[in-house]
Amino acid sequence: MDWDKELHSGEIYNPNDKKIMEEQTKCMEMLYDFNQTRPGEQEKRAAMLKEMFAEIGEGCYIEPPFHSNWGGRHVHFGKGVYANFGLTCVDDTHIYVGDYTLFGPNVVLATANHPLCAGLRVKAYQYNVPVRIGKNCWLGAGVIVVPGVTIGDNTVIGAGSVVTKDIPSGVLAVGNPCRAIRRIGEHDREYYYKNRKIDWDKLN
Repeated sequence: MDWDKELHSGEIYNPNDKKIMEEQTKCMEMLYDFNQTRPGEQEKRAAMLKEMFAEIGEGCYIEPPFHSNWGGRHVHFGKGVYANFGLTCVDDTHIYVGDYTLFGPNVVLATANHPLCAGLRVKAYQYNVPVRIGKNCWLGAGVIVVPGVTIGDNTVIGAGSVVTKDIPSGVLAVGNPCRAIRRIGEHDREYYYKNRKIDWDKLN
């Protein structure tokens, strides 16, 4: 099997293959350069992300340091995506993120997994399963999303949650393992925090 197809097949493979390591190192070199940019070099950062990522829409912002197994090569961002400090994309296969989704500090999106069989792990074998996150989502600080998970549009994942199963659209979900606790609805259009009301006239 072609090495690039192996990454995205869902089958077990050896990530230490010489050709894989050569290609991955090229991506990591560019990632290193991105993380050395200065705060005032926003245009340079944007240009680098377009070269690094599989897809990246207009108006995306990633605050260094950014960590990624393939430097974003298998990451697909819609427009207006924002990532705070320390986003980690374990992008051994594809990660899809919809428009205007927000990531708090130190969020982890992982696609790579290892077999439970110790005899395979000692030989470094792994397999990869895509992660999909919808539009207008917010993942709070320290959220971990494991391989194969899909999160629907307009969903909020509370800080520190570990997302091990799919989460539907339009819900607030928290915990380890992460579970939906309620729908996001009219109450949330009136109150933004506890008893603090949204002044729509002021905001519009």
